[in-house]
Amino acid sequence: MTGLILKIVIFAVVAWFVYANVRRIWRDLTGQFRADDKAKKDRVQQERQRPDVIDLKRDSDGVYRPPDER
Repeated sequence: MTGLILKIVIFAVVAWFVYANVRRIWRDLTGQFRADDKAKKDRVQQERQRPDVIDLKRDSDGVYRPPDER
């Protein structure tokens, strides 16, 4: 009987250890992805402020063209 209880306790400890580490790895990875996304967004915003960058507008035929400055 004690052998069965010991097996259950060992299994529970191993399962908890795996769960805790997988959860920590997942949080670390998603945090890194969020940081990368924020850095990319900031970089794009800075590039849009440059004077040599133009915004293309979608025309009625579906082609992207620079806007008319009339």
